[in-house]
Amino acid sequence: MSAMKTTHYDLCINGAGPVGATLACRLAAAGIRVLLVDKAALPVMEDPSLDGRAYAISEGSKRLLVAAGIWDNLPASPQGIREIRVSDGRPHEAASPLFLHFESEDAPQGQNFGWMVEARDLRLAINTTLHHYKTLDIHAPDMGEFTFHPDHVAIHLKSGKTATAQLVVAAEGRRSPLRDQARIGITKIPYNQFGIVATIAHERPHDGVALEHFLPEGPFARLPMPGTPEHPHRSAIVWAEGTGRAHRFYDLPDHIFAREIRARMGDEDLGEITPIGRRWVYPLSAQYAQTYISHRLALAGDSAHGIHPIAGQGLNIGFRDIAVLSNILIQAHTQHKDFGDKTLLTQYQRQTRPSNMAMLAATDTLERLFGNDNPILRRIRDLGIAGVHRLPPLRRAFVKRAMGL
Repeated sequence: MSAMKTTHYDLCINGAGPVGATLACRLAAAGIRVLLVDKAALPVMEDPSLDGRAYAISEGSKRLLVAAGIWDNLPASPQGIREIRVSDGRPHEAASPLFLHFESEDAPQGQNFGWMVEARDLRLAINTTLHHYKTLDIHAPDMGEFTFHPDHVAIHLKSGKTATAQLVVAAEGRRSPLRDQARIGITKIPYNQFGIVATIAHERPHDGVALEHFLPEGPFARLPMPGTPEHPHRSAIVWAEGTGRAHRFYDLPDHIFAREIRARMGDEDLGEITPIGRRWVYPLSAQYAQTYISHRLALAGDSAHGIHPIAGQGLNIGFRDIAVLSNILIQAHTQHKDFGDKTLLTQYQRQTRPSNMAMLAATDTLERLFGNDNPILRRIRDLGIAGVHRLPPLRRAFVKRAMGL
C-alpha cells in the first residue's frame, strides 16, 4: 500500500470565520498557497439563526475586503454610516445637553465613517469568494493535528489528508486550541454584562445616523441598516445590561421590548418601533493573549484579543491584524522568504499588539467611566464629550483612528 501524498502549502489557517477566511482570500489573491481548515461546514455558517449581529465595517477593513475580492460579492448594498451621535443619560430620560456629534465633514474627503453589513451577508460574500482562488484549498468540516518542527509544521487532518506549511495562523476564536497548544497565556477581564442584539423597524428614516447612548447599566447603540421592501427603515440594536436584567429584557414581549428600546434612545425619535426577527444575548468580556506569536504560529482576531463592544471595533481590530500580516507575507512571498521566519512574526506582533492593547484599554476605560451613575463622574464625562465636540481637529483625529486609516 503506497504512502499517502503530503501536500505542501505556504500557509495553513485554522479557522474560517470572517478573519481567517478573509486572510485566506487576501493571500490566495496574491498567488500564495493556502490551506484553510474549519471544524464547521461553510454553508452552515450562512444560517441567519446562528448569528444576529451586524458589523460596523471601517474604511480600513473595507479596503482589505476589496483587496481580498470579498466586498463586491456582498449580496446586499451595505448601509453607509454618515453621522454618529454620542450622548450620555439614563433610561426614560432626555439625554444630557452636552453631547458629541461626528458629522460628514469630520471624515476624510466626505467618506462614510463606516458601513453596516449583516453577519450573514458577509458570510455569503466570503463563501462565494473562497471558491474563486486556485491556490486555496478548503477543508471544512475537518479538524487538524498540528506538529511544529524546526523548519515546517506537519498537519494531519481528520479526513486523512496530510500536509505541511511554513506557518500556521490561529483564527479560531476566543477559545483557541492552537493558542493553548503553544502554551500562550491569556488575561480575561469580566464585565458581568450581557449584550442584547436585535433588529428593529422604525417609522422614520435613520438617514445613515448611528447613535451611541451611554447609560448606567451599559452602552446602548442603534446602528443604521439598509431597508428591505417589507421594512424600509431598519436599525440594529446592541444593548449592554447587567446579567440578570439582560435576560429579563431579552424575554420581554415585543411591545414592551420596543418600549424599553425607545426609553434608551434619549432625544432620538424615529417614530413607532417594531422589533423584527429573533433576538440574541451574548456574555460580554475582554481578553488578550500574552503574545501573538510562537514558533511558526501567529494568532489573529479573537484568538489574540477580544474587547468590549462599546466602540464596535472588535472585528475591525481582527481585520487590522490580517491586513498587517498579509502585507508582511505578500512581501515575503515576492522575496522567497520563509513565512515562519521569526523576524517576520516579530514584525507582525510589533505592528499590531501595541495599538490593539491601546484599543482594549480605551474600551475598558470607557466602560468603567460611563457604566455607572456617579454624579461627579457623569459631570466629568459630559464635559469631556462636549469638549471633544467643540474641537474639530480632535474630532477628526478620533474619526481617522476609528476608520482604521
